Parts: sequence; C-alpha cells; structure tokens
Amino acid sequence: MTDTAAETPADGKASRYLFDNHSEHAFDQHRFLAAAYDPMTTERLERTGVGPGWDCLEVGAGGGSVALWLAHRVAPTGSVLATDIKPERIPHTHGLEVVRHDVVRDPLPEAAFDLIHSRLVLLHLPERIAVLDRLVRALKPGGVLQLDEFDITYGPGLLMPDAASQKLYEEFQEAKTRLMIRAGADPAWGRNAAEAMRRAGLVDVDPRPRLELWDADSPGVHLIAHHTRHLREAFVREGMTDRKLADVRALLADPSFRACSCAVYSVQGRRPN
Repeated sequence: MTDTAAETPADGKASRYLFDNHSEHAFDQHRFLAAAYDPMTTERLERTGVGPGWDCLEVGAGGGSVALWLAHRVAPTGSVLATDIKPERIPHTHGLEVVRHDVVRDPLPEAAFDLIHSRLVLLHLPERIAVLDRLVRALKPGGVLQLDEFDITYGPGLLMPDAASQKLYEEFQEAKTRLMIRAGADPAWGRNAAEAMRRAGLVDVDPRPRLELWDADSPGVHLIAHHTRHLREAFVREGMTDRKLADVRALLADPSFRACSCAVYSVQGRRPN
C-alpha cells in the first residue's frame, strides 16, 4: 500500500490514501493484512514458479511480508525491489532492496522484472490504469504481473444477534464504501482488474476470486474491526459516531456473528514474449 499524498482524480476532487504507514495504527494494519491475505497471495505467487535467479518487484510493500517471502524464494541469485512511498516499515534482508517510490509519479525501469506483485494498491489510486500500463512495461517479455484486489461492494451479513445488529453492520459497510470513494478509491476495482489487465496487453489473464465465511475469529474480521480505529476520523465524517463504532467492534467480536467476506481477486497475467 502506498501514497498518503493528496491526489486529484478526473472529477477534480482531492483524494487521500487512507492507510498511512506513519500512523500509530500501521503496524496492526500490516499484521492483520498479512494474517488474512498472505496465504492466498503466496500460494498464487508460488504457482508462477518464482525461484532462484528471478528479478521481482513488490509495489506498495507496506509491512514487507510478501517482499520477504519473495526474497527467500529467489535467493541466492535473484533480487527483489520493494517500493513504497513510506517504506520505513519494510524489513531489510539479503537480496531485498527497499526504495522510497511513488508508483504514480516516479519512473520504473522497463522490461526489468520477471515478476511484479501488488496487493490492494491500485484500487486506491485514481490513476490506476496509467499505473497498470507502467507495471506492464516494467515486465520482461514473458514476465508475470499479479494484482490482489478487493471488491468491497459485496459482503452480506448472514447471521446477526438481532435486527438492529444487521442494520448497524450494513450502515458500517455503506460508510466504508463512501469514505473509500471520497478518497479516490474504486471499491469494485477487484472485479474489473482482469479486464483492465487484458486491455493493457497482458495474455493468459487468470482471475481467481475468493469468498470466505467470516466469524469473530477470522483474520479478515480482525482487520475490519481495526479499521474502526485506524479510520475513525473518516468514519465520523461519514456519520458513524464513536458509540456506533464501538458497537460495530462488539458485533464483530460476538460469537454468533457470521458474514460473507468481501470478494478478493488474485489476478495474474503475462506479458507476451
């Protein structure tokens, strides 16, 4: 995940990346993201055959868990470049280069990488199509791009303690969608990423959607409960009071809570030889 700097989307409204790596909440944000989505991400990456000697790029590396996994896979002869606009939380290890980089504005070398991965970055960027084109050009011929992205427009509550809880959960989801849109994000980007990658010139595009049953012990539920604190000010601007946010946390911790996760799409495509 990347930029907290102000952006200007096509509609002229200022936008701001919501999850600041310098926030006091960033460590927990990265920890919950890794617990919820690293298994899916690394399983898909492993199927590319990534191994010793590969040159890899991790865009918006956040806490660095995926970049570290890649560095171990490509050792001892490969390399991983991990970028973020605020890269201070990315650990350093042999074979891993960490660089401060704004993928919207800063150039990337062309035809340089066997594998490029980015998770939950492009959905936040109004310039996502231009960034996608830049990533495609950075692939070597035959190289693979993997984007892991949300579609948060789907994710119904399935079992709630009572009708008031169901209404509260829906209010929370709607407020989160609004605050993301206000920040320049596309809440449905995940389901559109595969077609965008095909239009960008990639072949063998392979979208893999995933849904989960969420309960109080699910890592994804821990992540969205954390959002009530990390994004507290944004939620309040959308009409969620502190009392309501506390009630959301209590609901998400209720043993009877059941919901369908939002859809997460892991999409791979290959640059033609």
